[in-house]
Amino acid sequence: MAIRNHKTISFKYNGVAFRIKDSLLVKSQLAVVLAKENLQYSGITYVFSSDEYVLELNRKYLQHDYYTDILTFTLSLPNEPILSEIYISIDRVRENAENFGISFETELQRVMIHGLLHLAGYNDHTEEEKKIMRGKENFYMAEVG
Repeated sequence: MAIRNHKTISFKYNGVAFRIKDSLLVKSQLAVVLAKENLQYSGITYVFSSDEYVLELNRKYLQHDYYTDILTFTLSLPNEPILSEIYISIDRVRENAENFGISFETELQRVMIHGLLHLAGYNDHTEEEKKIMRGKENFYMAEVG
């Protein structure tokens, strides 16, 4: 009997009224990014939450005392298919979209791709890393747009 390579992308909602409008389309767009980055994964769960919940996680697990739009946690061991939880602050995405003068949907798509890029090994600690990350985000947004 063959073992099936099970891959899932799922969405969970933690205390927010927000819901993904076309989850099948969004999952297929994210799967394109994963494939083009050659990422083997077993499960990626996006958890859409409030600012306060993501801040709590940021403090607890990263010892960072500030709001952020996204936290990406890898739960799998090295050399295993990726198992990850990606926490997104809907409050932060809304505020950033307004500040950047773009739609909420565009900013959400960018942030969701950003989380996958972290799983692919990209960082955004330095200005050079941020530039590379932004270029990759723009590339994939145009690719799956």
